[in-house]
Amino acid sequence: MKIKQGDKVIVIAGKNKGKTGTVNRVLKKSGKVIVDKINIVTKHIKKTAQSPGDRIKVERAIDISNVMLICPQSNKRTRVGYKILETGKKVRFCKTSDYIIDQKAQTKAKK
Repeated sequence: MKIKQGDKVIVIAGKNKGKTGTVNRVLKKSGKVIVDKINIVTKHIKKTAQSPGDRIKVERAIDISNVMLICPQSNKRTRVGYKILETGKKVRFCKTSDYIIDQKAQTKAKK
């Protein structure tokens, strides 16, 4: 997957279109992501003998095709590609600015 946990993304489709947030979790099997403070729904908890009923706000998953990565360098939305560095490391890069997203690999490449 081209989007990983901790990436800053923008929603490009759906009811939350235009909102930005950080990816909390990537669900690889279903091809979805959970983004911080995006796609919030109210979940109703039924009352039991031990606890009262309640309504809580929960972040639900968004399909990965409905979000786009925000380039850390230019702060614009961008598509993601892969490159293989001279060290043999495969890294992600922004197609608009040719900026290497994976910082650990970038610092190793400069040395």
